[in-house]
Amino acid sequence: MTKLKAQTDAKIEAGRKAKPEFMKGVDDIISKAKAFQQGSDAIKIGQKAPNFELPNQEGKPILLNHLLKQGPVVITFYRGDWCPYCNLQLRALQAKLSEIHSLGATLVAISPQVPDGSLTKSEISEMEFIVLSDQDAKVAQQYGVAWKVPEFLMEHMRTDRNLDLDKINNGNGGILPIPATFVLNSEGVVTWDYVNVDYRTRSEPDEIIEALKNIS
Repeated sequence: MTKLKAQTDAKIEAGRKAKPEFMKGVDDIISKAKAFQQGSDAIKIGQKAPNFELPNQEGKPILLNHLLKQGPVVITFYRGDWCPYCNLQLRALQAKLSEIHSLGATLVAISPQVPDGSLTKSEISEMEFIVLSDQDAKVAQQYGVAWKVPEFLMEHMRTDRNLDLDKINNGNGGILPIPATFVLNSEGVVTWDYVNVDYRTRSEPDEIIEALKNIS
């Protein structure tokens, strides 16, 4: 299977050819965000991950502490099923899910999308991992990965993609999570992480699997 990075790089390159000015604007925003070290507040390796209770796409509450009783947990924050880079990432994780499960781990994907029925009809709902809704971004804030979307990107979503984030995310003010992944041991301690304000790049599933193998 093609590496996730190769897939996302190809999508970025296609975007540069189709909409060079927009992609240049994204590059500028990402550069400024990195300059301000956005994402530096994310929980670190060795820290205990905050517990949470969030609804799945059917509205059923899921508690992190309950999942940890079964073994390690992989938590990945994604922007929503409307994001093509998120879909690439989640499909890549689905392809490796049997390996993740064989290591005794549970995969949890969290986004701000409202569990209103639309999510149950998306491709993500067909995947075999846990999908949770953090519509007020409180958990993303606890994990230090909440990001206020710049107006430049909000306008692009409204006009070019006909996306209303306030409606999709139940009026959370345009806050999205920085794409981030955390591997927790069964005690809830972070043993590996990947946090990048550039939403076009993601951790490789093989890196997550290697991190799970290294849990002692």
